[in-house]
Amino acid sequence: MTISEMFQDLLANLVTDNAGKISLKYGEITSSLNKKFRETDSKKENRLQVGSYGRWTGVKGISDLDMLYLMPKNKWDDYKNNKQSKLLLDTKDAIKARYPTTEVKVDRLVVQVLYRGFQVEVQPVFEQDDESFKYPDTYSGGSWKITKPRDEMTAMKDFVDQKSKNLRKLCKMARAWKNKHGVGMGGLLIDTLAHNFLKSTSDYDDKSFLFYDWMSRDFFKYLMEQPSQDHYKALGSGQNVKVKKKFQKKAKKAYELCLKAIEAGDGNSAHDKWKKVYGRPFPAKSKHVEEALKSARTWQDTEQFIEEKFPIDVRYDLELECEVTQHGYQKRFLTEMLAKNFPLLANKKLYFNISYINVPKPYSIKWKVLNRGVEAEKRNCICGQIVDDSGKKERRESTDFKGEHIVECYAIKNNVVVAKNRIYVPIK
Repeated sequence: MTISEMFQDLLANLVTDNAGKISLKYGEITSSLNKKFRETDSKKENRLQVGSYGRWTGVKGISDLDMLYLMPKNKWDDYKNNKQSKLLLDTKDAIKARYPTTEVKVDRLVVQVLYRGFQVEVQPVFEQDDESFKYPDTYSGGSWKITKPRDEMTAMKDFVDQKSKNLRKLCKMARAWKNKHGVGMGGLLIDTLAHNFLKSTSDYDDKSFLFYDWMSRDFFKYLMEQPSQDHYKALGSGQNVKVKKKFQKKAKKAYELCLKAIEAGDGNSAHDKWKKVYGRPFPAKSKHVEEALKSARTWQDTEQFIEEKFPIDVRYDLELECEVTQHGYQKRFLTEMLAKNFPLLANKKLYFNISYINVPKPYSIKWKVLNRGVEAEKRNCICGQIVDDSGKKERRESTDFKGEHIVECYAIKNNVVVAKNRIYVPIK
């Protein structure tokens, strides 16, 4: 498989697979609001699909969808004087009245409509003469703020049409990376950074899939060299886009992985190396190569993959720590040991725990412990099953034999993986 074919298949694997269901729900919500505020049943009028889905940069597993409902201008007097909460409650009640079995709730700026596997955040707005929108903010007694999603959508389209046909594709690939590595970045920040990168260079203005390996390398180099800052100016609108968590360190790791993958060219090992960057959406080796490798195994492959159980849409942060103990020895943290090049030997007790998580409750936790290396294969002890957390946000293991071991943790909310992380455990 050539480089071009690999990246074409990656993009094909990232296509949203529930577009029909999403469109149906958008229509139902729009109809309920039109009935409430305009006494019509239209499923398309007076709404604007915004966010990643509206900019055409969403990928398979997208779970956080945004919609503006354009309020009739003659309703402004009903809500303008500190009645932001009333507008959101009226919006909620209109949706709930028509669809009583659907979970609907107000959350500061929006009305959340929760379906299995995704949610739609509905924001009632009043359009202004410059095509911006006033939206209600219920924080600290209430206020009206301005959003300019049309400017962002127009900037995306204009850039794609005029300078680079690769912008939306790069945005989708960046989402695959953040879902693989648990990078808590919002969609608008990803699209803004991808836009800024391609705007900074002419190298990829007219390049095809054949050059997507180099484009990946240069994009992650651009990200890792970004100065530390708390926000960026969004493409088109110029509004502040918050940086919730620094991404430079994980971008540096991705850049290094790209260098190794590029060195592999289009050989069989290239697939595995690019998978380390983009995850399971990146295509596997050819079928006959996979079958040959499978037939040569002397061990049972029991590994499970979270992508085959839940959609992945990482939006929050989850950090792990590991305490290493042994009777008669001082307790240490694994990160400290690896930083100081202290070897992790056998017969140690490992206590993995979630040291930080910012996913709003409720959510559930799952774990995966995977053994790699010759010793794991000899013992037929790959494991890798995905299991439920005990309720304490922790996992206890031991260092039984040498090899590279991996512990992954997933936070699942509304049937979607919204945060994840992993720790490498190299046992000498």
